[in-house]
Amino acid sequence: ALEILKMFEKRDSRVKSAAATNLSFLYYLENELAQATNYADLAVNSDRYNPAALTNKGNTVFANGDYEKAAEFYKEALRNDSSCTEALYNLGLTYKKLNRIDEALDCFLKLHAILRNSAQVLHQIANIYEVMEDPNQAIEWLLQLISVVPTDPHVLSKLGKLYDREGDKSQAFHYYYESYRYFPSNIEVIEWLGAYYID
Repeated sequence: ALEILKMFEKRDSRVKSAAATNLSFLYYLENELAQATNYADLAVNSDRYNPAALTNKGNTVFANGDYEKAAEFYKEALRNDSSCTEALYNLGLTYKKLNRIDEALDCFLKLHAILRNSAQVLHQIANIYEVMEDPNQAIEWLLQLISVVPTDPHVLSKLGKLYDREGDKSQAFHYYYESYRYFPSNIEVIEWLGAYYID
């Protein structure tokens, strides 16, 4: 894939930008950040209005820990294409890293309006409500999430933990037991179930 995409580097700026965007993403996936950054720069310089190129550039900056600068690239990608879901998702993650929780929640709620059944988006919203110490909202969003991924043991145990914190032992038991059914090797879940049976 890398070899084929490199053949397009010498074409006109739009083709070059598309090829460089894809090359940047491939190098990013291989964790070769220097190469990913080079191709992200090439893609942005070839076509400043390419939202995918700007998102990739944001990703390389994010990976290097400069979250403020990454947010700027994601926002520029969204100015060029307001429906660029990757930029919006990554902007939400960036705001979480910057501890700007309300802005992160805003990003993920906008994404939820576009991608109604995205497990990743539902998980992020539930997680933010948990960080905001609003367990009822976190539970609501996790219940939506298990309607999309009903066999995810992590989500089921998270629901069990939240219900346990809220003092609802029967619901906690239900979700912990379901989690155990799908993944019987989670020590934390086994410990909780053992303590529940002793009680």
